[in-house]
Amino acid sequence: MVPNGRTYPNGFLSGARAVLKTRIITALAVLPIVLVALFAFPNWAWDIFTLGIVLAACWEWSRFCQFEAPHKIRYFIFSTLLCGAIFYAYLDGKSIVSIALIGFTFGAIFWFVVAPVWLARSARPQSYTVKTLTGWVIIFPTWLALLVLHDISPWLLLTFAVIVWVADVFAYFVGKAIGKNKLAPAISPGKTIEGALGGMAGVVLYFFLWQLLAQTEPFRVETWVLQLQAQGYWLLAVFVLLGVLSVQGDLFESWMKRGANLKDSSNLLPGHGGILDRIDALTSTLPVAGLYVLFLFARLI
Repeated sequence: MVPNGRTYPNGFLSGARAVLKTRIITALAVLPIVLVALFAFPNWAWDIFTLGIVLAACWEWSRFCQFEAPHKIRYFIFSTLLCGAIFYAYLDGKSIVSIALIGFTFGAIFWFVVAPVWLARSARPQSYTVKTLTGWVIIFPTWLALLVLHDISPWLLLTFAVIVWVADVFAYFVGKAIGKNKLAPAISPGKTIEGALGGMAGVVLYFFLWQLLAQTEPFRVETWVLQLQAQGYWLLAVFVLLGVLSVQGDLFESWMKRGANLKDSSNLLPGHGGILDRIDALTSTLPVAGLYVLFLFARLI
């Protein structure tokens, strides 16, 4: 018997403990690698590191779309060629900002217009061409954001990424504690309206905590920190907007998995699923954050 009064078979509880143990071990193994890459790698090495993430995400997207083997191979080849073109532009340094602006714009249009309509109408991309373009519009603007934001400061990239994690953690615990009304039962039965509101409350709390941390050394002398702080409560609105978008990114990935009858995007991260399972909310938030930064920090790029 467990605290909520339900009775579960011993096998169920043992399986749940095993999954939790696997998740913890994977997290402890992966997190140090990501932190070292984020703060210790030079920009070009960070580009290569994240390139691996992008290619894995493209492979997982082909699973969502249930491409036939020839289509999977073709999609992966074209995705690799696009990665090469972006990598070359990044090393050249002259056109990457223009490419990023285009990518962020298409990403923003998708998450503000296309994705909400598809979710509202219970629709998914159908043709091979639409599926291909959808995957690229989701994945490549995210990669460009990882590059551009990291180039300004790894701490700037982390500032926006933490919004997603805070919203997710607060939504989980608030939803478990008081969640009753389902947010999108046909897509993700575990999510509740109360949990989503709790996630936004967590983002607001994070905003004020970030403001306090920004006053400490060495952050208070950083140009990017000063420019963000100068936005006042407009920055709070951006934080909350990104929090809302993180929920949409999570829901859209879940919707695509459900259409492919998949529980996880892959098994690349034991206990956690795949790459897209881990970055789903980042795909909807980082491109918009990148677009915001390009306009606000134009002289820093």
